[in-house]
Amino acid sequence: MKKEWLTLDELTNETGYSRQTVNKWIKRENWTTTPKPGVQGGKARLIHVDERVKSFIQSMRNLNEPNASYATQPNSLPALYLRYY
Repeated sequence: MKKEWLTLDELTNETGYSRQTVNKWIKRENWTTTPKPGVQGGKARLIHVDERVKSFIQSMRNLNEPNASYATQPNSLPALYLRYY
């Protein structure tokens, strides 16, 4: 992440997680936020992307990537035909 401050939408686009999930992380991990300038109502916030945020998001990415396992079929179609006949 190149920017120091991101909106919730920018962070969700960056990570691929939903707004609800990122909001839970913000509250649970006690990330630093500030009101977005020019937006009234206090709903729009900017998230400070420091080392804690970067390392947390990186750890979540590693959890979501399952190990790939590839296997070939031991009995191919020609081998099954030969065995059958």
